[in-house]
Amino acid sequence: MKIVSTNIGEPTTFTWNGKEEKTGIFKYPINVPLYLTKNDVKNDTIIDRVHHGGENKACYLFSTNFYPYWKRKYPHLDWNWGMFGENLTIEGLDESVISVGDIYKLGTALVQISQPREPCYKLGVRFGHQKILKEFIDHGHPGTYVKILEEGVVKTGDSMVLIEQNQNRLTIQQLYRVILQKEKDMKILKMAIENMAVPVYKRERLQKYIT
Repeated sequence: MKIVSTNIGEPTTFTWNGKEEKTGIFKYPINVPLYLTKNDVKNDTIIDRVHHGGENKACYLFSTNFYPYWKRKYPHLDWNWGMFGENLTIEGLDESVISVGDIYKLGTALVQISQPREPCYKLGVRFGHQKILKEFIDHGHPGTYVKILEEGVVKTGDSMVLIEQNQNRLTIQQLYRVILQKEKDMKILKMAIENMAVPVYKRERLQKYIT
């Protein structure tokens, strides 16, 4: 896997339900490396630190593989890397293959796959229509957040190299679906609960569905 683009955002103001809000989802490519810290990407904008940033969501990755699909659905948008709010756009990243807990070398940083991105209304703001939320969920390729085990620098052209594979082979796609589906797959649900790399609060929520 290869880093195609490094992206950060500036605070962007928008109106939602009659109230003025700010977001950092409007990210655009930059021609300098990113420094991945334990809790965020240095110099990036995070408005809502309750739901973004932090140990389990320090950096968001999205794949180049699925850009053509979304470009066909939204041809009128001004397309560039970073459209999904990702810090790193990565060629070859596939959520049906990478597993929660897998450890990768990413530039000079060491990262661990932590959880899928669950879309909120701010993705709809970026795309100009809230219908993107259901479409994004149905498509099943949400990108992934990573936990930073060792801080470091990532630049365009760097590789994302697998260092250690988790014994529990729960993929990001499987975790994404079991989190969002109404009828839970009990086998996948148990895998998620038993995977210690899944954030504790996620496992606690999923535990409630065990029958």
